[in-house]
Amino acid sequence: MHDEGTGMFSSPLAEAMVPRVAMLDGFVDAASACHGISVLDLEPLTVLRVDTRNSVYRIVISQRTAVFVQGGQFFPEPSAAHLAGATFGGSLLKIGWIGVGMRMEICGDDGPIVTSPVQRITVERMQASRPH
Repeated sequence: MHDEGTGMFSSPLAEAMVPRVAMLDGFVDAASACHGISVLDLEPLTVLRVDTRNSVYRIVISQRTAVFVQGGQFFPEPSAAHLAGATFGGSLLKIGWIGVGMRMEICGDDGPIVTSPVQRITVERMQASRPH
């Protein structure tokens, strides 16, 4: 169909084939409904345990989205990385966010990786150190 007012072409069939989370308004609605945590709000040295469908990750916050991550097949040892944010697998990303039901996008030395969907996020409590 051609819209004379905008000059744009649209197809009801094409619109039905695009998942709602792949469109900006659908992504915003779905990401807002997900429970999660903003790494931008966390203090340095905060430790997160993130369970995904296929792996477990231990993430130590360095500064803002700079992290040290260990887990999954791509981070067998603690590695410096950048936690870009959360995605549903498309090109849209909620910056600095880890959301249950969403996938983490982590940028390491070998480039970006996208995890399987997050199932649980736990903030690990630091034990108070005792003077020696």
